[in-house]
Amino acid sequence: MENFIEEYGSMAVELGTNVLIAGLILIIGYWIAGRASALVKSLGAKYENLDSTLFNFLGSLARYTILAFVFIAVLGRFGVQTTSIIALLGAAGLAVGLALQGAMSNLAAGVMLMIFRPYKTGDFIDAAGNFGNVEEITLFTTVLRTFDHQQIIIPNGKIWGEQIVNHSHHPIRGVEMTFGVSYDSDIDKTRAVIEKVFADHPHILDDPKADIAVSTLNDSSVDFITRPFVKGEHWFDVRYSVPELVKKALDEAGIEIPFPHQKVILFQGDK
Repeated sequence: MENFIEEYGSMAVELGTNVLIAGLILIIGYWIAGRASALVKSLGAKYENLDSTLFNFLGSLARYTILAFVFIAVLGRFGVQTTSIIALLGAAGLAVGLALQGAMSNLAAGVMLMIFRPYKTGDFIDAAGNFGNVEEITLFTTVLRTFDHQQIIIPNGKIWGEQIVNHSHHPIRGVEMTFGVSYDSDIDKTRAVIEKVFADHPHILDDPKADIAVSTLNDSSVDFITRPFVKGEHWFDVRYSVPELVKKALDEAGIEIPFPHQKVILFQGDK
C-alpha cells in the first residue's frame, strides 16, 4: 500500500510539475508571440515608405508561428511524440500549399509589390492589360477604378509578372502628341500656331519648355511631334483637350490638315 501511495504520489508531483512548466511555457510563449507581432507591425507604422498591410500580415504570421512551437513544446512536456506532429503539420502545409498554389503565387506577388512599391493607392497605372486608378492594394489583389467607374480586381500574380506603367510616379510629365499638316504649309507658321495653343492652355507649363519639331515626312503630310509638360494630375485633361484646340487654331490660320490620298497618273499608250 505504501508503494502504491508513493508511486502515485510521485506521478502526481511529476504531473503537477509538468502542468506548472506547461503553464509557464504558455504564458511566456504568448508574451513573446505578442511582443514579436507588435514589433513587426510597428516597423510598418514607423516608416511611411513601408506598407502597413504587409507588416500587419507578417506580424500575425510571426505570432502564430511562435504559438505553434509553444503548443508543440507544451505537448512535449506531457510525453506526446511531437516528431510525428511536426511531420503531420509539414505534410498538411505542403498539401495546402499545392492546393492553393495560385493563391500563394498571388500572395508572394503581393508581398513583392508592397516591398518594392511600384505604385500606391491613388496612382493611375497600366498593368495586366488594364488601366485605371488604384483604389486598394491587398496581399492577393489590386483593385482599379476605370474612367467609366468600373471596378477591376486583378490578382497580384498577373501584375507582378507583367510590365507596370505608373502614370502618376513623376510629378511633371510630358504629353506626346503628333499633328500632320500639308506640304504647302509654312513650317515656322505652323510651329507658332501650336506654340500659342500651348501657351494659352492653363495646364501646360512654361518650364520645362514644350518640344515642337518636325518628326516625319509622310506620303501626304509633314508631321510635327510635340511634347508639352504638365503636372501629373493634368495629363489626361491636356491629352484629350489639346488636339481639338490645335485643329481649330490651324483651321483659323488657314493651315491644312490633309487626309491620306494618292495621286494617280494615267498614261495613254501609243495608238
